[in-house]
Amino acid sequence: MRVLIVDDEPLARARLAALLGECDDITIAGSIGDSEAALTSISELQPDLLLLDINMPGIDGIALARRLAGQSRPQIVFCTAYENYAVHAFDLGAIDYLLKPVRMERLREALQRAKQRLTSAPREHIRYLGGRQRGEQVRIALDEVIYLLAEEKYVVVQHRGGQLLLEESLRQLEEAYSEQLIRLHRNCLVPPQRLLGLKTLSDGRVLARLGGTELTPEVSRRNLPALRKLLRIG
Repeated sequence: MRVLIVDDEPLARARLAALLGECDDITIAGSIGDSEAALTSISELQPDLLLLDINMPGIDGIALARRLAGQSRPQIVFCTAYENYAVHAFDLGAIDYLLKPVRMERLREALQRAKQRLTSAPREHIRYLGGRQRGEQVRIALDEVIYLLAEEKYVVVQHRGGQLLLEESLRQLEEAYSEQLIRLHRNCLVPPQRLLGLKTLSDGRVLARLGGTELTPEVSRRNLPALRKLLRIG
């Protein structure tokens, strides 16, 4: 099982890594200091489980778990010094809630629960977008997509390996992949997990910060409430 450690304290990450090193059938996929970096790395590292702190700068652990809720992977085990988030954590589907300093026996219990849930979960159906890339017909897994941008008669899909041109309209794509894509503006769709935050400019315009790209597309007023709700930033 592939485990990703997400904690802003280097000593806490080192302790968890040491404990995991004593557990059978565990691979440490990575050790990351904040939730934003975790969001951008999950599709690349493909962890089965997050060992996730709660109190972190920027996007906290609860907000990250909310963004990942409903997905079969990665599962989440919270590792925190705070007792008062436990009910909320389990409401979000967490496997377990471990208090720091994490004890080996409790970690083993949490890992076993995660393995059992992963084993019993139905196999995920990977969805793809098909289009033209450098003159060839190719398909890209939706997990690889960073954003979709309407340009003239095509939709440009920016993904981790380059760009893909689609002939479908954004509306058609939004309807076909309503669970995997959200609208920022009339000309832009993004996977929810790519949305890191919103930035308000002095002229009142709002830009979206996306994982995996320096592009900051504008957010329309119509879509702003739904995006703020997603991010839980007010």
